[in-house]
Amino acid sequence: MQKLKIIYENENLLVVDKPAGMVCFPATRQDVAEGELRQRQEPHQKRERKTTEKTLIDNLIETYTILKNIGKSPRYGIVHRLDKDTSGILLVAKNNKTLDYLQKQFQQRKVIKKYLALIVGNLKNNQGKIETLIGRAQKDRRKQKIYLPFEPKSAGKRKAITKYHILKKFKNYSLINVEPLTGRKHQIRTHLSYINHPIAGDKLYGFKNQPCPKGLKRQFLHANYLKIKLPNGKEKEFKSGLPEDLKRILDNLKNN
Repeated sequence: MQKLKIIYENENLLVVDKPAGMVCFPATRQDVAEGELRQRQEPHQKRERKTTEKTLIDNLIETYTILKNIGKSPRYGIVHRLDKDTSGILLVAKNNKTLDYLQKQFQQRKVIKKYLALIVGNLKNNQGKIETLIGRAQKDRRKQKIYLPFEPKSAGKRKAITKYHILKKFKNYSLINVEPLTGRKHQIRTHLSYINHPIAGDKLYGFKNQPCPKGLKRQFLHANYLKIKLPNGKEKEFKSGLPEDLKRILDNLKNN
């Protein structure tokens, strides 16, 4: 079992510092069935790989067996999700009442989430907002795609809004703070690629032959801040420092 860092814990909630390289929870039966159906219908499409390694919820259940009684399998008490190679703050409810309460806040956009991202290139403006529609890409079902209003096939696509501001500029990269105001799958990665500044190390949304800092083994994206109201009515802030692997990347960029 991989030992997970717990940022905060009370009788209702676990706040986990999720490591990069770990999937939050296995694919659902519906996900697998839909994938197999798409593969029969579109045999040349690239496929999402099924999760076989031990997931974050698998690890937590070994210590917190009560989580088996929360929510539905395979997600159980996980309130929201982070991509496999994204690190940082993840909320896990310890009872169904808390799970429902916190998920409603996410749905109603009452949660403040912030990420640190290293992007390729230098942005012209120190801050900005990206507002588009997002939906699954037709040519590669692993990815999300940007759609604009009134564009063909934009019907039914979901609104996505992301704010950002620059923290530090390097020669070929920029460190930015990113705040997604909506919670779409791969939203930050898709939006930054759309404005031609993909996240460094992002193999799925990056461009062909884009530069990558030496030693970076995954996308440079870390969920470092989250503010939410707890069931007791009080707002609580959680913070997560940049992991060592990403700190080393920044140190190397500063010294170049």
